[in-house]
Amino acid sequence: MYKYIFFDLDGTLTDSEEGIIRSLEYAFDELNIEKPPYEKLRKFIGPPLTVSFHDYMHFDDELTVKAIEKYRERYNVKGIFENVPYEGIPELLDELSVRGCRLAVATTKPEYMALRVTDRYELTKYFETVSGAIGENDTKEAVIRKACERMGIPENEWNEILMVGDRKFDIIGAHACGIKCCAVEYGFAPDGEFEEYGADYVVADVEELKNFLF
Repeated sequence: MYKYIFFDLDGTLTDSEEGIIRSLEYAFDELNIEKPPYEKLRKFIGPPLTVSFHDYMHFDDELTVKAIEKYRERYNVKGIFENVPYEGIPELLDELSVRGCRLAVATTKPEYMALRVTDRYELTKYFETVSGAIGENDTKEAVIRKACERMGIPENEWNEILMVGDRKFDIIGAHACGIKCCAVEYGFAPDGEFEEYGADYVVADVEELKNFLF
């Protein structure tokens, strides 16, 4: 069993698809820009919004800022709570805590938003820290390193950390820190992403994740 387990938030601990998609659709409507198809919108779940609007929509910096502002007009009020923990996640976190694992959230979602979600669903109590983005361009590597610093994990113990996430960004960030990543198939990754980016482990669902961790 790993001593430290870091969890991504969207697509790993909670199913946030409805709130994110609806808020993206609101942003495109407000900007009078044709909405992309659903499968393209779904790719926005996981990476920072600046990355998504640049990479998937090819927006310049000015339009990206406006799009994020419109997105958050809806998301900060309503979309953030169109969200629910995956079945079995609270029980998994409870059991890990009982067994003495030290847990953290490592997400590129803005930190104050991540805390609103974990507070709302009574998950915060399981984590030593909820490490999220402070700036718009914070990477997964940055939030993982920040969690390590807050928890006082010495570098000679980083091999005892496991990152659990659902997108390539979790794998890239974990490997940049020299730690392993367990990818979950129940999240938002497109087919083939885990193989392409070299996930160390892959599990199908929460039950399989539990069996792997224990």
